[in-house]
Amino acid sequence: MLELMLNKKLHSAGGTMRLDISMDIKRGSFVTLYGKSGAGKTSILRMLAGLFVPDQGKIIVDDETWLDTQHKINLKPQKRNVGLVFQDYALFPNMTVLENLEFALSKTADRKIIKDLIEVIELGDLQSLKPATLSGGQQQRVALARALVRRPKLLLLDEPLSALDSEMRQKLQEYLLKVHQEFKLTTILVSHDVPEILRLSDYLIQLEKGLIIRQETPARFFTKQTNAKLLSVERLKENYNLSILINGQVVQLNIPSIEFEEE
Repeated sequence: MLELMLNKKLHSAGGTMRLDISMDIKRGSFVTLYGKSGAGKTSILRMLAGLFVPDQGKIIVDDETWLDTQHKINLKPQKRNVGLVFQDYALFPNMTVLENLEFALSKTADRKIIKDLIEVIELGDLQSLKPATLSGGQQQRVALARALVRRPKLLLLDEPLSALDSEMRQKLQEYLLKVHQEFKLTTILVSHDVPEILRLSDYLIQLEKGLIIRQETPARFFTKQTNAKLLSVERLKENYNLSILINGQVVQLNIPSIEFEEE
């Protein structure tokens, strides 16, 4: 379980904003933070990682306190079991793929995790190559593997696939979902891409001007949007398959019958 309470005065191009949030995230969940640019999404990830300190706040992960400003507790980033993946791959250019992974591994850790990740994320043919020789999608796969080497309690993803083309993005989504499930992660994603959110996330938290304004499943959230147009409905055994036009994109939604019939 992740318990999170954060309060921070933020400054941006749009002026001053007060981030004030409180949320509980179940262990093993895949959650998306959704909202306009400047809503505070990336600031939340940075505070979870220990890269940014709130004015007031508390972060408790699986009963371990990472932050409690009232009691002056603030674990350093290296003491927090977090994996980070951003748009910028930030790989060491002078190291091979394998060396990048080994560098992230602690001295006392079991090296088997590297072998497992290379297999799961299909990096076997890339181990001896350096980042400059890899495509953007391959570099992002290496960045993901490196973030998982320490078996993090939290995987934080800040629009990691936004710079990739559609085909590669879908392929990387498969990897993300696979490692999330296989390594039993709690994952928090920042994304604006509707199909990506629907494909990956269990739950969506919408932020606006530093506040949480809505929390629900992605399917419920997007079917309620005023710009969503229902194209077709197919009744299956225990659910409905919906085709919806959202922001110019046709999205397939699979919704349990009880949820659809409640609407």
